[in-house]
Amino acid sequence: MPSIPPLRVVQWATGAVGGYAMRNLITRPEFELAGVLVYDPDKVGHDAGELVGLGTVGVTCTDDVDQVLAMDADCVLHMPLPASYFGGDPATDLETICALLSSGKNVITTTGFVYPQAYGPGVVDRLESACARGGTSLHGTGINPGFMSDLLPLALSGLSDRLDHIYVRESSDYRGHPSRQIVADLMGFTRTPKEYADAVRPFRAYQRSLFTESVQLVTSTLGVVLDEIEESDEFELSAEQFEIAAGVVRPGTVCASRWIFTGLVRNRPFMTVECVYKADAERVPRWAAPGFAVHIEGRPTMAVTIDEVSHGLAGAAAHAVNSIAAVCAAPPGIRTILDLPLATGRGTARLA
Repeated sequence: MPSIPPLRVVQWATGAVGGYAMRNLITRPEFELAGVLVYDPDKVGHDAGELVGLGTVGVTCTDDVDQVLAMDADCVLHMPLPASYFGGDPATDLETICALLSSGKNVITTTGFVYPQAYGPGVVDRLESACARGGTSLHGTGINPGFMSDLLPLALSGLSDRLDHIYVRESSDYRGHPSRQIVADLMGFTRTPKEYADAVRPFRAYQRSLFTESVQLVTSTLGVVLDEIEESDEFELSAEQFEIAAGVVRPGTVCASRWIFTGLVRNRPFMTVECVYKADAERVPRWAAPGFAVHIEGRPTMAVTIDEVSHGLAGAAAHAVNSIAAVCAAPPGIRTILDLPLATGRGTARLA
């Protein structure tokens, strides 16, 4: 019986999540690392395996987008920071993804696009046209959104004969997150309130677009038409000095934030997503402890809690990697979590 050739995959960006993904691509036999796109000039020219501590693998990192577009590959794992972080037009991510799709490469992205329909027919038409030109598919994924705030509530809804309110909560501890770009520059931790107000603007826009997609994916699937989606956020200041992987949190600087996104029907909340981010959960008692919770109010009422996800970044990367085969096998077009088989880690299962 002839062996199945490995799927050739490009890793686009090698930050905290991208690094985990690339380790998977290098170590799993069903994949072949076809190329690596990096943003850091210091990484250009380095062997991809050396970047993640795996030794030489014979794939050299590049920052040449045209070179990546010309590569022969089945899929691109698109995992950069959002374009808005760099002060650019948020539409840049859309343009990049369309170019990749048009070049004949399927795309799995963690920058959003879990439900592009939330942006209206213009964005959907551009993506579908790019998929048609390349004969490719697009899938947006991650942990939240991509699993906790959309796939899990929808799975639980199958046990309901009446839904009154869906509530999803994520609380994350960033104590060990290594990226100062994300923790300080994007999320605003370690910043004074004034610095935070300036720094968090791109993050606020990104959060709103990301969770608007997730809320609309769930509600539209359930046949619920929302009147609007409200968003609010607040932050907490530290009373003491402490160190985290991304820097030093000093007294009077931002050490946590809380975001709430609510889909309203006739001025009543139908779906609420609460996101709590803490620089160090042991130092910030306010708001919920780390973990995930899903509450379905209706008949029956249900609650599911996950007390801990020890390596959230690895989980986000794994969900994307475990989706590659299904996305590559799917017909051309936008593919949400509802269009694909549930991604599993069976390819890397280890038994004691």
